[in-house]
Amino acid sequence: MNNEKDKNLYELQANVCLAMANPKRLQILNLLKDGEMSVSEIIRITELPKANVSQHLSILKQHGIVSYRREGTSVFYRIANPKISEACAIMREVLVESLKTKETLSKMIRGEKEEDLEI
Repeated sequence: MNNEKDKNLYELQANVCLAMANPKRLQILNLLKDGEMSVSEIIRITELPKANVSQHLSILKQHGIVSYRREGTSVFYRIANPKISEACAIMREVLVESLKTKETLSKMIRGEKEEDLEI
């Protein structure tokens, strides 16, 4: 049976997952997987308005997913823990494998139906 610590940890985990449950935030995390980037670089690459990028980065920062540093007037963001990138990569692999399985099943079903029509 789960104790109170486990329940709190599940709550925190769910909140982090919610923070990452946005395609634009996942795109930003993907950009940051190889190292830090300035906000202006993120804006240029994502082609999102500055306000949107700032909002997404703020949410990621609130949940400890990214950290930042200031250098003059520029702000640079990076992924707070490399395991975050690993988790995203693993989830992406799971999705690709799932899509391949569904595609194979779909082809098999279509193949069976085609055979049935020929008889």
